[in-house]
Amino acid sequence: MLELRPNCQCCDADLPPDSEDAVICSFECTFCKDCAEKVLNGICPNCAGNFVTRPIRPKELVKKYPASNQRILKEGGCQASL
Repeated sequence: MLELRPNCQCCDADLPPDSEDAVICSFECTFCKDCAEKVLNGICPNCAGNFVTRPIRPKELVKKYPASNQRILKEGGCQASL
């Protein structure tokens, strides 16, 4: 089950469970669309994988299966991918 991480690992922007601005890689590294496109050029800086839009868990299921509240932030921010 997806953790639904609460923030962008680059800029620390809030990404609530119903955010349409969240993208993830296959390892569930989580970024906002702006950082994923403009800073990372569509490539995860952790695994070099691509990004897809993070699914939105229905509100009634978020109550039963809550989103993570652990914020993960890349030390020093993100650098553009080559």
